[in-house]
Amino acid sequence: MTDGPSPGNDGLWHRILAWHDALFVTKWRSALQREARQQEDSLVAILYLSAFGIDDPAAYHTLPVTAEYIDRFHTWHQSQGLDRFPDAGVCC
Repeated sequence: MTDGPSPGNDGLWHRILAWHDALFVTKWRSALQREARQQEDSLVAILYLSAFGIDDPAAYHTLPVTAEYIDRFHTWHQSQGLDRFPDAGVCC
């Protein structure tokens, strides 16, 4: 059993992928992007609360990505309507 297309069927494989994208991905792309943004906003909100000392219920899972999201935090709070972050010790 193979994981991908066989060498002689590349054209067929690309047509199948194009059909799959047209049928499933294109139709749901905006909903998938909206869901991804919502999940990212939720993660940033959890990190925001942990910056104020509120326990993070998913700390085991969010700790490895905390450093990566510190850089994105400024952009996030501006997108939420806060020009400056309320606590000077966290951001800005």
